[in-house]
Amino acid sequence: MSEPVITIGLMQQQDQSRWDNFVNTCSDATFFHKAGWKTVIERAFGHKTWFFYAESEGEIIGVLPLAQVKSAIFGHSLSALPFCVYGGVASHSAAAKIALTNKAQELAAELKAGHLELRNREPQNPDWISKDLYVTFRKEIDPDEEKNMLAIPRKQRAMVRKGIKENLVSEIDQNVDRFFFAYSSSVHNLGTPVFSKKYFQILKDVFKDDCEILTIVQGKEVIASVLSFYFKDEVLPYYGGGTSRARAVAGNDMMYWELMRRACARGYKIFDFGRSKRGTGAFDFKKNWGFEPQQLHYEYQLHASTELPENNPLNPRYQRFIQMWRRMPLPLANFIGPFIVKNLG
Repeated sequence: MSEPVITIGLMQQQDQSRWDNFVNTCSDATFFHKAGWKTVIERAFGHKTWFFYAESEGEIIGVLPLAQVKSAIFGHSLSALPFCVYGGVASHSAAAKIALTNKAQELAAELKAGHLELRNREPQNPDWISKDLYVTFRKEIDPDEEKNMLAIPRKQRAMVRKGIKENLVSEIDQNVDRFFFAYSSSVHNLGTPVFSKKYFQILKDVFKDDCEILTIVQGKEVIASVLSFYFKDEVLPYYGGGTSRARAVAGNDMMYWELMRRACARGYKIFDFGRSKRGTGAFDFKKNWGFEPQQLHYEYQLHASTELPENNPLNPRYQRFIQMWRRMPLPLANFIGPFIVKNLG
């Protein structure tokens, strides 16, 4: 018998429901394969997107969301997916993966993109260029809250208990105001550009209850806040930060514990601490929580460029910029930052 014919389509508005039905049942798929990212990237950043799906006998059997980031300073890329830590092809079928990957290569050539990037959790294209810079941290949540507390290494557990003694409490926010205050303060201290407040509101509007903001307060004072995604049986803290007081009262430690505790109570099974670069404070912080790094397999194919750009804070050429950014007044940094970060992807 001949193999079923695979066709490649471009997602339209009427396809979004069946696209997400596939994503919710495909083991390869992540939160960052959801159809809503098309709206987010187009509305928040103005970038062009192509959400391709592979179809056979009327059923979607694979998806590949792509977006173009074109910048005179930071380069021209086509990737799956900018502003997302996971991506690449999600499919039940090896043939569909090949067909979708080929379609991405054709599009990259047509656009004259500098490079094509697929942000895979598992290796897909061994002959492509790869980097070992990024890892992710994922761990099971025990159904027993106390076992989760005891699973945190002793020194880090002491920081959580300090937050409890400081009378820190967690609250769920329905708007982004307190979150943005804590997040933008934290990012400014790191010396990196901030996303716009509009971006976070769009995330809430598009993903609704699957996008939740948890804020840590001491009395009425905001200490820390985190915006998390919920997908299948996982919780993914994605954007977060603390105010200048957070370190003194273990606000960030309390924030992640409260997120884990609440997720446990709701029956979630995986805590995805997210991507970090090797050799950074975030990498060390997550290891101190007892999480083990898992390599991310970002794969690149050069097209119009002869080399890959190094658009990350570890690049020595950006150190002077980072120091300057830290000294910039916060309102000015919050105004300028979105114009820069939209081109980084």
